[in-house]
Amino acid sequence: MEIHFENKVVLITGATHGIGKQLAHDFGKLGAELILTGTRPDEIKELNENLIRNNRKNIKYYCADFLSEDSLFNLTHELRKFSKIDVCINNSGINRIDYIYDTSLTDWSDIINVNLKAPFVICREVSQIMKKNGYGKIINIASIFGVISREKRSIYSSTKSGLIGLTRAAAIDLAPYNILVNCVSPGFVLTDLTKKTLSETEIKDLVKRIPMGRLATPEDISKVILFLSSELNTYISGQNIIVDGGYVNT
Repeated sequence: MEIHFENKVVLITGATHGIGKQLAHDFGKLGAELILTGTRPDEIKELNENLIRNNRKNIKYYCADFLSEDSLFNLTHELRKFSKIDVCINNSGINRIDYIYDTSLTDWSDIINVNLKAPFVICREVSQIMKKNGYGKIINIASIFGVISREKRSIYSSTKSGLIGLTRAAAIDLAPYNILVNCVSPGFVLTDLTKKTLSETEIKDLVKRIPMGRLATPEDISKVILFLSSELNTYISGQNIIVDGGYVNT
């Protein structure tokens, strides 16, 4: 059995860095037509110009900053132009860490808007397209901090727990239309951002607490999402798949 996405249209938010960038690479390699988003206008312009130069007509990047309600709804307007979207991956997310007694309402609103409101709005929009076609896969990217938590994560954990709840409820609503909705919750992933925010010593200390003895790679997360999005998945829906090397069990 092989996984492929020829003749499939795949939407991936937050696709310019980290896990999202890996997903864009992997889905593209497997033949998908890609709708990709990122937050930086100059970067999006450069990426699209490179695609044009290389005659990659089956991929397009859109600038979408979910801190802005206008930007979110501009994206939904663009999505309505598509006659089908087979796979939707809500990958965009932000985090600002602080103790609950020091958090601001601005941080609360911003993180809610990006991590929970945007996936809800996109799910609502995309599901209408999928319903018409009687087919779809929606994957929401949450976090182990939607299941467990640690200090300074009150807002982040709230949004990721909410995203898991949204996944379960949407799966029930959409099951009659052959639309499967699942959540993937990564643990600690070795991305460029992780390398910038954690020292080598901090990463080594963290690795000691992971039963698998290493941080996840973006490829580790992508493989799970590829399976859930593929024709091999015909019956898994409403689930939160934790991909953390066993961390939450320690």
